[in-house]
Amino acid sequence: MEVEMKIRGLMMDPVTNMPIVILKDVNGNAILPIWVGVYEANAIALEIERVSTPRPMTHDLIKTLLLGLNAGMRKVVVSELKDDTFYAVIWIEREGDLISVDSRPSDALALALRLDCPIYVEDAVLKSSKQSSSVSEKVNHEELRRWLEGLNDEDLGRYKM
Repeated sequence: MEVEMKIRGLMMDPVTNMPIVILKDVNGNAILPIWVGVYEANAIALEIERVSTPRPMTHDLIKTLLLGLNAGMRKVVVSELKDDTFYAVIWIEREGDLISVDSRPSDALALALRLDCPIYVEDAVLKSSKQSSSVSEKVNHEELRRWLEGLNDEDLGRYKM
């Protein structure tokens, strides 16, 4: 079963100093933090803030290609969590055919923002993430989860949505 999520914010992990995308269940209180690379976080932040760049960034190029091929993104799904790594699938529709494309969650999210596409997370991924013994060797998962759940709009800074 898939749970619809929205990007709630983008912030820096105070322990690892890595960017985190915060996904939140649109119909509940489930929160899923996904650690991403700096460049991927920048691509997401640029779209959240509606910043135009003088030349197309990679995700803008992919959007242009999809639209030029008369293809659309139906949805992105964070589909799996294996060995502390998240996996995603981009569902593209073209001429009535659905095509699944393997993706890193960060790329799928950056494209979903650009194409106003729904974001889903498999229920099993949400459960696995809650049961994961550690997200980072330096951080206790439960302490981090409590910290993330206690965030307010000011904590999310300029990337809040």
